[in-house]
Amino acid sequence: MIDLDFTFHSEIWLWQAEKGAWHFLDVPVDISEDIKAFTKHLARGFRSVKVDVQIGETRWKTSIFPSKDRGGYILPIKASVRSAENISVGDKVDVSLNVPT
Repeated sequence: MIDLDFTFHSEIWLWQAEKGAWHFLDVPVDISEDIKAFTKHLARGFRSVKVDVQIGETRWKTSIFPSKDRGGYILPIKASVRSAENISVGDKVDVSLNVPT
């Protein structure tokens, strides 16, 4: 079994739509390529992949989504995480990400 644990540094950005806005960060392209190569059998709707994430002391389960515009996967950062870690758009954060296999 392959170890799909990654750590990286990324900046939080805002995606706005007509009916709302969502906070994301980019999973680096090299890490995204590794995840894609080893998770084709795990991909779900929208080719999303389930992940376990930690930023600061906050851990949660979510999914990452491929983005052609951004060149790799994007990771949504929910409001409770942003509040708990006192982070917002433009902040650079350290991320630990695990893909359960």
